[in-house]
Amino acid sequence: MKHSLKNALLKYQSTFGKVVDFNAAADKLCHLDFTAANTELTTDLVTDTQQFSAYIHNKLKANNCKYGIGGYNEDRVLYKRSSLFALAASKISPYAYEGEEEGAERRSIHLGIDIWGEEGTKVYVPIGGTVHSYAYNDNFGDYGATIVLQHQLDTVLFQTLYGHLSLKDLVPLQQGKYISRGELLGHFGEEKENGHWPPHLHFQIIEDMRLYEGDYPGVCSLGERETYLNNCPDADLILKMMDKI
Repeated sequence: MKHSLKNALLKYQSTFGKVVDFNAAADKLCHLDFTAANTELTTDLVTDTQQFSAYIHNKLKANNCKYGIGGYNEDRVLYKRSSLFALAASKISPYAYEGEEEGAERRSIHLGIDIWGEEGTKVYVPIGGTVHSYAYNDNFGDYGATIVLQHQLDTVLFQTLYGHLSLKDLVPLQQGKYISRGELLGHFGEEKENGHWPPHLHFQIIEDMRLYEGDYPGVCSLGERETYLNNCPDADLILKMMDKI
């Protein structure tokens, strides 16, 4: 990542709007750990969507939290649930990054931040921008309904990706349509529309979309970690929620 993007995000951080309804004075956040350190994450649990959804729901309820959150640069065990993550990100990319080795490592490094909550939870636009692209990535373990917005801060162009939305949220969209800060963008999708995950939002910042349309890797392999993290800065630069845990 060029320093210009991070600098621009920090410069304008105080102007960014909310992505979900969260009141730091009244609502609690629960940090959810999906690394191998969490011994509760058995193979049976993470591969069964209903069991996994119940696990998330019970975690939030037990901790009296409105949302669960976390995941940036986290080496996760979750992705054993789908063969979608058996290939390194460069293997599924239209064009690999220059000098990037196309290793055979399974993908496990998470590139965005996940916010877990109730189905139908509203998702808002934190920075005004245009619709770059959108798609229904309908594979088990994929994003499901996905929207990518393009933004500009000073001279810096970048994108934000919103994954696991409701399919109905794609209906009113048009490429190039401007959506203002604070506008309702979508909702946490139900399991059959969101890639068969417990309801949540995958939020990711992307500097260079390459040739992707309505999609971009949200998970990479260990060998690709530096390349993809350089292109996808910490989404909390916009969310401003991780320090509220």
